[in-house]
Amino acid sequence: MKIIPLKEGNFSVTKTKNFSLLTEENFNNPKDIKMSVQPFLIVTNTEHIILDAGVGWKNNKGELIIFEILKKENINPEKITKVLLSHLHKDHIEGVIKPSENGFESRFSNAKIYIQKRELDYAKENQQNPSFDFNTLEKLIQLPNIIWMNEDKGQINNEISFEVVGGHTPFMQVFWIQENGETAFYGADNLPQESYLKYHVSYKSDFDGRKAMELRQKWQKEAKENHWKILLYHDLDKAILQL
Repeated sequence: MKIIPLKEGNFSVTKTKNFSLLTEENFNNPKDIKMSVQPFLIVTNTEHIILDAGVGWKNNKGELIIFEILKKENINPEKITKVLLSHLHKDHIEGVIKPSENGFESRFSNAKIYIQKRELDYAKENQQNPSFDFNTLEKLIQLPNIIWMNEDKGQINNEISFEVVGGHTPFMQVFWIQENGETAFYGADNLPQESYLKYHVSYKSDFDGRKAMELRQKWQKEAKENHWKILLYHDLDKAILQL
């Protein structure tokens, strides 16, 4: 198994969920949240898997940062076989779609995109929430290669398992990818930064902060016992944590 962080950058994020690159000028703004946006590519013997898809940030040449990293790894986006979405907040989905002659299409033309159906239903009921971008979301759900998920837990294939755990959003799902005795765990926004394991805090930004906190404590114990590699989507400095 090869794990490749697809870091788009470190960002300053306003209460209305506007993202701008973190600079010396905005670093000390106490009103904004500081976070990275860091999807992951996991390469196994049979799959090229994207875990969440970022904000679609581009470099100075207008090229998607994710694609810039893939190019350095000699990986064509057409090689991606699966895109696994933990939830539908805009900083996790906006890298999936792109404009085309017919309106829009997936940036990963050969990939199946896995979405939890109940998470979509929740998003539709909360259209005033600035964490959702319905312009992007409405285009995303019309793509032909979506796999709608309804189960609470299960196996996508022999390598990939998932569980709907809630916490950050009511139906957020997490993923385990296993190959040759190695386990990569993606807890998404229930476990986005290493600091979340150091301080047992219930965050008001979560739908159910107490549940997210309890899940982190559970996963921390399991990660130590089973030597998981924890993938950190929003950590400013670190991508992969092994306890």
